[in-house]
Amino acid sequence: MSVEEEIREHLSTRTPMLELSDIQATILRQRPAPYFGAHVLLRVDDARAGRKALARLTPHVASAAGWWNAKNAWLSVGISYAGLEAIGLPQDSLQSFPDAFRVGMAARARQLGDQGLNDPKHWDKTYGQGQAHIAVSAFSDSEEKRRRALEIAREQYDGLPGVSVVAKQDFGAQPGDLNPLGYKDGIDQPAVEGSGVDPLPAWGRPIKAGEFILGYPGEAGVPLPMPQPDILARNGTYVGLRKYQSRVGAFNRFLHANGRTEEERELLAAKLVGRWRSGAPLTLAPDVDNPALGADAHRNNVFDYSKDPRGRQAPLGCHIRRMNPRDTELTRLTDVNLHRLIRRGTTYGPPYDANALSEADDEVPRGAIFLFISAKAMATMEFLQQEWINDGDFIGVGNERDPIIGLQEDGAVFTIPREPVRRRVHGIETFNVLRGGEYFFMPSLTALKWLAGSDG
Repeated sequence: MSVEEEIREHLSTRTPMLELSDIQATILRQRPAPYFGAHVLLRVDDARAGRKALARLTPHVASAAGWWNAKNAWLSVGISYAGLEAIGLPQDSLQSFPDAFRVGMAARARQLGDQGLNDPKHWDKTYGQGQAHIAVSAFSDSEEKRRRALEIAREQYDGLPGVSVVAKQDFGAQPGDLNPLGYKDGIDQPAVEGSGVDPLPAWGRPIKAGEFILGYPGEAGVPLPMPQPDILARNGTYVGLRKYQSRVGAFNRFLHANGRTEEERELLAAKLVGRWRSGAPLTLAPDVDNPALGADAHRNNVFDYSKDPRGRQAPLGCHIRRMNPRDTELTRLTDVNLHRLIRRGTTYGPPYDANALSEADDEVPRGAIFLFISAKAMATMEFLQQEWINDGDFIGVGNERDPIIGLQEDGAVFTIPREPVRRRVHGIETFNVLRGGEYFFMPSLTALKWLAGSDG
């Protein structure tokens, strides 16, 4: 049984707190497994045409209530600040959005730590230039349905003068549902209170909906500030899109330089992430991989770090421990639930190749595009980038950075605690290079209709 089917079995019979029929499906529902789709970025040069495109697209945008009846193919729509300007949103509404959203991701490069290899000047064209106004994403469980969903989307904006496609990135699950570096992905997602889904045991305590969706109380007991008017904001959220290119050759070279045998290399790969390639966590399978555990959605995320306080199973600086420290004792007091993001990760390009070892393999167009979803996505992403990804003080590993998505400095190391002496692995590089990023607002279905106005 797939994770998707298991979640479906856990649909709550209680009336959900959230207005699911007004919330876009992508916010609350897991992507299919396997999955196929594309992200399409549109530019709007005529306000009326932009509003008409929204009016035409909106009937095809799936809600969180109807996702299970969408035959595993659906569309979502996000709008950047430049896009809201382009369709003619009034100034008082535009000015009510957070500053970081208004200036865009590229302008916040310093706060995000996007420097060096990740500097916006190295990004793919379109990103960070104010050209991406409307983002249309299609998700499905087959290539045939992907084509059909994209054709439906294309029919809505194709031929509209003043609306043009500036970028399109196809994506699709790789064999075994692995990410570009060969790991099972998408396991650890926050449970959202009132989503209509009873959380699996692996999900932990549901987090207040207002942390992810505007108009509802968050963990502090009150709703977060919203752009105005309320009809625009309620049931919407923010999305940070980040496109990474995976340097598979560099990753494999690092493993070979620090592991004499395949077993040693796979253990090192597991230590970097905190999970084996199969998805089995090191806290439950510390010595050898357990693929059955990794494939079991009821067990592969049911763990804490109470019996591993020093990181001898899952290193303190490993990727999953940084992104969700759980009960790890942190050097700085932090409420972990205030810094969770819903992640919709999608892979593009050829699958992971364990034999790719050359520098040419680093330049193969292959990687991942992440949608990071939160009612305070900009602030959360900046916190994570500054404190948890590109630093290590919060978890006691000094200036070490996230070994998977961190921007590494020359001479960077990764520490593996063990008895009797810790191991410090040298030569770690930036394995995922940022190729683009944008902030989008993902409105409710009501708000999409409101934005379209009477021009549909």
